[in-house]
Amino acid sequence: MNKTIDRTKAKQLIKETNGRIFSSTFIKKDNTIRTLTGRLKVTQYIKKDAKRQPFTPSDYNLQCVYDMKAKGYRMLNINTLTNLTINNIKYLIK
Repeated sequence: MNKTIDRTKAKQLIKETNGRIFSSTFIKKDNTIRTLTGRLKVTQYIKKDAKRQPFTPSDYNLQCVYDMKAKGYRMLNINTLTNLTINNIKYLIK
């Protein structure tokens, strides 16, 4: 089942996953297409001596996501998001 949504709704749906696994397809800075399988609210791998972020990700329409395949944290750019799959529902971003 496919649904078409806008970027604001996509951002809201990602936040509503509440730690469940989701998949997203987006365009990276070097214009390659990447699929990320990740989740929010993963705190197990945060280093105790980690520096604070020098910026607020939401100011740049970014979402910090734990990448399940790469086993690390990544910034998901909502502005370049093309597809989103949550609970076996595929969303096309326009």
